[in-house]
This record gives sequence, structure tokens and C-alpha cells, in this order.
Amino acid sequence: MFFSITLPLLSPIILFNLIMQIINGFMVFTQAQIITGGGPVNETLVYILYLYQNSFKYYEMGYGSAMAWILLVIVGFFTAMVFRSSKQWVFYENNTDMASKKKKG
Repeated sequence: MFFSITLPLLSPIILFNLIMQIINGFMVFTQAQIITGGGPVNETLVYILYLYQNSFKYYEMGYGSAMAWILLVIVGFFTAMVFRSSKQWVFYENNTDMASKKKKG
């Protein structure tokens, strides 16, 4: 009953949460900045913290802007892949393709 009713009805919410977590995963900044600031010998220097340091600490605005565009492309790629795969696993109530497949089979 869970896999045939509950999980399909939760799939749009799971899709939304998955996309939000992908975006938030790339935006890990606050923890690294507050706790270590990049850490000893840059051990906790994540991409977004490196972007921040180049832009605002070293005043390399052009380089920081280019890094931000690259980050946008990477996040957009992963988000697009999730949206593309969602056709197979996200159930919508008014999905006519699923209804026509059930009538044929």
C-alpha cells in the first residue's frame, strides 16, 4: 500500500526537496566561513568560499563573477538532469500518459 499509493503521491514533494538539497549542497558557505574561514592550509575551502574570498577578500571581481557563472552552469546541469529523470518517477494526478498506459495494459 505504501509503494502503490503513498509514495507516488509524495513524489512531487520528493522532487522539490531533492532539487532544493542539490542547490543547498553547492551553497555550503556559512559553516566553513564561521568555523574555520577555509581552515588550516585550506582544508575546508569549498568552492563557494573560494569564490567569496576571490571576490571580496582579494578584490578579484571578474574572476569571482566567472566562478559564479560556472557554479550556475553546474547547478543548472544537475537540476536539469533531475527534471529530465522526473518523468519516470514523479506522479501527477492529471498525468494523461499514465492513464492511457493503464487503459492499454
